[in-house]
Amino acid sequence: MTPNPEFVGFDLTGWPHAYGGPSGTGNIKTVPDDFIVEEILGFEPEGSGEHVFLFVEKIGENTEYVARLLARHAGVRQRDIGYAGLKDRHGRTRQWFSVWLPGKDDPDWSAVESESLKVLQVVRHPRKLKRGVLAGNRFEILLRNWQGDRAQAESQLRQIQTRGFPNYFGPQRFGHQGRNIDKAVALFGGAKLKREQASIYLSAARSYLFNLILAERVSQGNWDQALAGDIFKLAASNSLFAGAAADAGLAARVAAGEIHPTGVLYGKAGLFAEADAGQIEQAVLNANPLLVEGLRVHADAADRRALRAMPGELGWEWEHAGLRLGFSLPAGSYATALLRELIGDESAAA
Repeated sequence: MTPNPEFVGFDLTGWPHAYGGPSGTGNIKTVPDDFIVEEILGFEPEGSGEHVFLFVEKIGENTEYVARLLARHAGVRQRDIGYAGLKDRHGRTRQWFSVWLPGKDDPDWSAVESESLKVLQVVRHPRKLKRGVLAGNRFEILLRNWQGDRAQAESQLRQIQTRGFPNYFGPQRFGHQGRNIDKAVALFGGAKLKREQASIYLSAARSYLFNLILAERVSQGNWDQALAGDIFKLAASNSLFAGAAADAGLAARVAAGEIHPTGVLYGKAGLFAEADAGQIEQAVLNANPLLVEGLRVHADAADRRALRAMPGELGWEWEHAGLRLGFSLPAGSYATALLRELIGDESAAA
């Protein structure tokens, strides 16, 4: 999993699996309704204010295109449009946008609608919708043409219900063949990039190092266990705290899903694991000096990400067309990371 020394693409497949490897194969996103995603906002818009919140359903359009379309229609600047996160163009996605219209009436939002875009709800709110404020996302996914061992798949799903799954960043974070990481390396070498582009590429490099750390924890079988020196994240609030020793109390809280061990999103400074957990992190960082040194110079302060994700309301049923799954995930976790436990990288990234 070490980066190619020539930095021409990165191997972003083959991350270790938590539950014995794929139990079958299947196709996702064959048609839009095979992959339905709906944002969980986490708060109720107040009904008044300078920002118009639009709940939009889109098919075959990416988030940034819709943001530009709304800006043109409302006659505002691109920066006056808010959204909480990017959504893939493939599938049927429902997400929130905000439009800053201080002292102005709403335009006719139905005029932006088309076969691929519908406005489902319009409501006012005092503040702009900012990146990352989501509580999570709700998914309904059909693994079409599923073939494999049903008993093994159901056993894996039951384990995912109770233990969660490795919280890998999905391949979409890294760009085609890992090119976003290549661009980060170019930035480290002095390439001039726009601020928004640089942010995307730095995030890809941080995410790659995180995946390497998580992969090592999965290989050792302790990705969902408390190690000495771990930094933990509270599931309810996302607050972080250090656990000097892996005592029975911490182990019980991890087993109950109350807290999660974390891995570093590397940067200039921040909370770093110590003792046993810190040795694992540091070994991965030491093996990737070019990315580490580049992030130390160019990135913001280090952050922490949970090593596992716990799906909410996970359910499944077998249909003639394949395996249908329904679940919710906290913001920032990838449905493809859950799917790859069942069907592997190639099918999950299709």
